[in-house]
Amino acid sequence: MDFIAGAIGVGENQRSIAVCLSEIQSSGLSTAVGYPLDTVKVRIQTEGHYNGIWHCIQETYRTERVLGFYKGVSASVFTVSLISSVSFGTYRNFLCNICKLRYGTADAKPSGLDVSLAGGAAGAVRVVLMTPSEVAKVRMQTQRNPHPSVTSSQPLSKPKYRGSLHCLKVIAKEEGFGGLYKGCSALLCRDCSSSAIYFLTYSSLCDWLTPAGKNKPGFLVVLLSGGSAGVLAWGLATPLDVLKSRMQVDESGQHKYKGLIHCARESIRQEGLKVLFKGLGLNCIRAFPVNMVVFVTYEAVLRFTDHFANKK
Repeated sequence: MDFIAGAIGVGENQRSIAVCLSEIQSSGLSTAVGYPLDTVKVRIQTEGHYNGIWHCIQETYRTERVLGFYKGVSASVFTVSLISSVSFGTYRNFLCNICKLRYGTADAKPSGLDVSLAGGAAGAVRVVLMTPSEVAKVRMQTQRNPHPSVTSSQPLSKPKYRGSLHCLKVIAKEEGFGGLYKGCSALLCRDCSSSAIYFLTYSSLCDWLTPAGKNKPGFLVVLLSGGSAGVLAWGLATPLDVLKSRMQVDESGQHKYKGLIHCARESIRQEGLKVLFKGLGLNCIRAFPVNMVVFVTYEAVLRFTDHFANKK
């Protein structure tokens, strides 16, 4: 994990700002590109009438056309971009402080435990900030709005949620503040564990694949490590992702699930253990290219700021 030790130096305000800005851009782009697959994943996880991924894609396009895959995308891109930058910033700061406490200097080489703890902390901060937007995203993605060309002979019903902000307003009014944090327990378990695995896998693969004598991973190593870290983290997080989506889609008046354990028990009782792995393939397919982009951008900005600082 030598490359991380060299990246977390103290007093690097300009560098941290540059990293945050880069994460805003890369996360926004990757979210927009992968959003249709995320919509399909959420629908498969929360609705039981689909025979598979292709069936969900066909039905969504047949009834809602292309726009059906992009419900709530604008707010999601904005919030994910900002939250991702905060997540990476939190990770860097926590790792810096952990190294100071344990080794007396921020430049010390962090252990796997250090990286995992910093990653888990980043995940916890992420959950506090993103849960309301995640609830709105899931509600928007599962809301049915037939395309006019499909229902030309029938009057269109007015959708409950006119957009992400309106969705948040309605949830707060009907379900109170707690409604904005539905599924928070599942999201907290998912993101703390997956974020720890995510950063640990990335740093470990970079160390393993980087030749001796080099203190920074090459371009291909970053691509492979970032993509693999995303796949492993999302693969292990899928069961909690399923429960999170099911809890968040549970609107006022339904009260289908009383909590995380109840949601897991009822879901398994009704659909079997396989229900916890709905959307696994989509999560892994989407995770590889998305996290390649995120980490390549992250490393590129770190190296650019290093080069710029050395010139001064």
